[in-house]
Amino acid sequence: MGSSGTVVELQASLVKKTAASRSWISLDHNGKGTILDVDKYAIMRRVEINARDLRILDPLLSYPSTILGREKVIVLNLEHIKAIITAEEVLLRDPLDDDVIPIVEELRRRLPVATATGKGQGDEEELCAQDVEGGEEDEFPFEFRALEVALESICSFLDARTRELETAAYPALDELTSKISSRNLDRVRKLKSAMTRLTNRVQKIRDELEQLLDDDDDMADLYLSRKLAVSSPESGSDAPNWLLSSPTIGSRLHRNTSRASATTLQSENDVEELEMLLEAYFMQIDGTYNKLTTVREYIDDTEDYINIQLDNHRNQLIQLELFLSSGTVCLSVYSLVAAIFGMNIPYTWREGHPHMFKWVVTVAGMACASLFMSIVSYARRKGLVGS
Repeated sequence: MGSSGTVVELQASLVKKTAASRSWISLDHNGKGTILDVDKYAIMRRVEINARDLRILDPLLSYPSTILGREKVIVLNLEHIKAIITAEEVLLRDPLDDDVIPIVEELRRRLPVATATGKGQGDEEELCAQDVEGGEEDEFPFEFRALEVALESICSFLDARTRELETAAYPALDELTSKISSRNLDRVRKLKSAMTRLTNRVQKIRDELEQLLDDDDDMADLYLSRKLAVSSPESGSDAPNWLLSSPTIGSRLHRNTSRASATTLQSENDVEELEMLLEAYFMQIDGTYNKLTTVREYIDDTEDYINIQLDNHRNQLIQLELFLSSGTVCLSVYSLVAAIFGMNIPYTWREGHPHMFKWVVTVAGMACASLFMSIVSYARRKGLVGS
């Protein structure tokens, strides 16, 4: 009965884990989310991604932090943030996870483009005409807004963990400095292990951003909207019919579309916009890494101080051992003299000199004391003991 219950529990946990691994959320331009309970093959068909890239997002496999640009998608694996970003939607894995829920809420808030709330069609036409004519609609592409939310979330998450570690580490190190005990040593050991793991996590993301910033081609691969515009230059035909039917707005829109297509071809390798975005979060994650480095240096300094203290105690014990050994040698000499004169051997001077025993004891004690002082003086001259 017990074994069958265990089997049922294992099956339930496996089903739960499988269900969690199949859970995704899709967020569109307006921040509207749709929960998807699909397998990896459905995801591959939906976003046209190969199995090798999708395997990077598998929570059961250990892959380093990755920002990977493909033809139509960006594969994002940053700690607990496992997402697929296209030019039209964001697919986020495990949306019910406690660490992922705030990211979903932030995406819903920041993905929609800020627009006016006019209700009349004339107001909408006027707004669109101003946007087309002024070119102010050239804000961050959709994929960069999603990427910015992910980078901001992971940088803030790791910075919060670093601050928690700092709050716990410094008092523990100060307490260990004031009192060396097994409890304090074990506490610092656990903090050092946690700091090492956190440093590795921060360094992986830092290295990934640095590698991405060093390669313009990799950054250019992340411009999904630009590649989409180059592949379909007539994307302006997807505008609403009421907008195209207007002789003024329609002509301006077509002129702007043609100008944008030509400009896109010329600035295909212009990655300044993305480079500024990545540099901002690289500086933030680099600051977090520097904080951890400072904590590590403080731990190393504390360890050096403790080792110095232990060496000092060890030297004091050696000095004490030297004094005790010297005293033992001198007492051994005194005992030897006492043993010789304590033997049951007839001496002729005993009868004529009744106070001879006192003189022997006194002289032997003074000789042993002189020997002890000579040994200590020699050790101090040689620097074996402190002055």
